[in-house]
Amino acid sequence: MKKASGFEIIAARCWNLLNEGKPFTPIFTLSVYVLYHMNAWGDGSFWEQLGLGLLAALPLFALYFYYDFPLFLRNYLWFPVIAALLLWRDTELDLGLYALGIGLFLFFTIYFWGTFYYHLRIGTSWWNFRRFWKLVLKNSDSTSGNAQEQLPKFLLLLFVVDTAGAKWAGTSAQANDFGWGSYAWFVIGAAVYAWVLHHYLFDWKPKEMAGNTVPAARPAKSTEGKVFVLVIDGMRKDRFEEANAPFLKKWRAEGAEYTQMETVYPARTVVCFSSMFTGTYPREHGITSNMVWKLGIKVESIFDSLRKIGKRGRLLGIAHLIDSMGDDVESVTAVMHNDKADRNIMERAKLIVAEQNPDLLVVQFIATDQTGHSMGALYDEYRQKIEEADALIAEFVGWLTERGDADNATFIVCADHGQADGIGGHGHLDEGERYVPFFLYGQHVRKGVKIDAKQSLVSVAPTLSYLLGAPLPSHSRGPILKDAFE
Repeated sequence: MKKASGFEIIAARCWNLLNEGKPFTPIFTLSVYVLYHMNAWGDGSFWEQLGLGLLAALPLFALYFYYDFPLFLRNYLWFPVIAALLLWRDTELDLGLYALGIGLFLFFTIYFWGTFYYHLRIGTSWWNFRRFWKLVLKNSDSTSGNAQEQLPKFLLLLFVVDTAGAKWAGTSAQANDFGWGSYAWFVIGAAVYAWVLHHYLFDWKPKEMAGNTVPAARPAKSTEGKVFVLVIDGMRKDRFEEANAPFLKKWRAEGAEYTQMETVYPARTVVCFSSMFTGTYPREHGITSNMVWKLGIKVESIFDSLRKIGKRGRLLGIAHLIDSMGDDVESVTAVMHNDKADRNIMERAKLIVAEQNPDLLVVQFIATDQTGHSMGALYDEYRQKIEEADALIAEFVGWLTERGDADNATFIVCADHGQADGIGGHGHLDEGERYVPFFLYGQHVRKGVKIDAKQSLVSVAPTLSYLLGAPLPSHSRGPILKDAFE
């Protein structure tokens, strides 16, 4: 299986500017405005008007970048739009501008992204748009494809850019009631409004663990074997229950299961992996979305801890993970038919074991998540990818057993996040995202145990330190999952 090329790594970062909702909003607003006024590009007064309009909109751009407006809070985004229309009701609207914005958004999300992009990248059908439009209109995640969030945002921003720019550049007599004073109060009101919403209504974000991880004595019985963390990216807990996954369900029944394992917020892949393998939260490790503005985590990871004792860990995953974990990632190309992705990843995992013999190997299986992104998590194709991952993991473990690498080894099987309905389907902890499958299996794992106490994926890194005899990562906060072991 090919590694992600340098071009793919850069392309993935560029795509995240359009994929992640926060950078998409200003990029899309500016693009729509400029395209609509193509005929005026040669007129210097147009660029003056655009500059003044963007300057006026800057506080709103910042406000929408700072606040998430997750899940039902998106419904409240329409109130500033209505307030602006009432406050400056004498302004003549250029309906063509807003129609272009809505049209381009639907074309970008439903066809260019949902069909053309996914067909070229993972081989979805050219008819994928027939399903994808539903995902765009009812999605619950934090990507640019969220119509509930993006429509009110860019419509208000287009209104401000167009109206303020025309008024203050003196190019329109229609915007005569749009003054600095009224607009300043509007911005202040919008900021207070956003703060009130998030302070009083945004109450489902998981609470952080207080203090750092408490070290624990290693068990008397040696656990010096290898550790394998098998992450089925984006696997919903309830869909795993529905899937025909005999191997993993046998492991779960014979091992130790954490029935209330919670992911972190925001539940985006790079964020979750960063928290899992540093043991702490986004505010400390610095990765707050798949769009990584400053490469590299700010704290130590489990891979750093292993190096301190002369051991080695590897993370086999897609190019996005390089942005946070750097050289500890063995990248795989994400440009392949989705039916081949997990098979190729498993073969690459075998190669890493055979050639590098790491003490810790983390494998990211991506086909389940990609199916959820492109076709939705509540369809048969998504469940089938979970079943395929089950068969591949059974094959991989059989291969490890033949080599003797499974002897004395500990296996952790989990998802980094679940998926809700809609495009991408994860980010803001909607139903199906928050709690993930999580269980351990191995010679030193307790047999047939279910732990119902709520836990967090930030416990992965300290538990790996415990198993491998490594120091805790510098900012580790999650408790060690000691009750899973003899």
